[in-house]
Amino acid sequence: MTNQYLIALDLDGTLLTDDKIISERTLKTIKKLQQEGHIVMISTGRPFRSSVKYYHELGLNTPIVNFNGAFVHHPKDAHWGLYHSPMSLNTAKEIVESCNQYRIHNIVAEVLDNVYLHYHDEKLLDVFNMGNPKITTGNLGEFLSDNPTSMLIHAEEKDVPYIREHLSEVHAEVIDHRRWGAPWHIIEIVKSGLNKAVGIQRVAKHYNIDQKNIIAFGDEDNDLEMIEYAGIGVAMGNGIKHLKDIANEVTFSNMDDGVSVFLEDFFKLK
Repeated sequence: MTNQYLIALDLDGTLLTDDKIISERTLKTIKKLQQEGHIVMISTGRPFRSSVKYYHELGLNTPIVNFNGAFVHHPKDAHWGLYHSPMSLNTAKEIVESCNQYRIHNIVAEVLDNVYLHYHDEKLLDVFNMGNPKITTGNLGEFLSDNPTSMLIHAEEKDVPYIREHLSEVHAEVIDHRRWGAPWHIIEIVKSGLNKAVGIQRVAKHYNIDQKNIIAFGDEDNDLEMIEYAGIGVAMGNGIKHLKDIANEVTFSNMDDGVSVFLEDFFKLK
């Protein structure tokens, strides 16, 4: 094989349909490319416990990027390395304290597979219970005892811009934050300097893949750096406008096998 490619896949809104499944067509295409010697990996904002199902379904044997780059490891090779970059506990507690001035539905902190909920919330418990993590409910200022891998603030829509402005003014040097896509009014926070591109770069270096031979697929705000970094950044048809503007290519939506359509054409699969 003259050109080996690294194919990096976001999950929600990209590889997965709205029903959170991988279509038969997409699965077949990815398996075919693996057989041809190309490297396929997942790069997601999800924790590992809620992405491992798809890792196994794709039959992967590669590192995975979780928490938007805050956790990178190889599930099948302990010697590859484990890169966990949480934010500081003090910063997390300062953020919790500052949220008191806004109308907050909840704050969630994750320390890898330990989940901390500021308030009891049955709907959130259902969302975060995938993979059976240890869940603690109570004031994060008291119960959070480790540096969190990621934090989520679920707020009123009108307050989200003000909270993000505050985070940028007070904590810009130590954290990065993003807003989830509609209909969620959620701010996601990780340690400063982390994103999916950082994780992909580490994986590409391991496999000695040139940047020009990296194909990345995404649809949301947390895919911007990854799409920009990849030699071929592909935005989904259902993706946000800003992502489409910086992408090299735009494919069909996640409901129309956008990942498979692009790969079939690019690699001339029959």
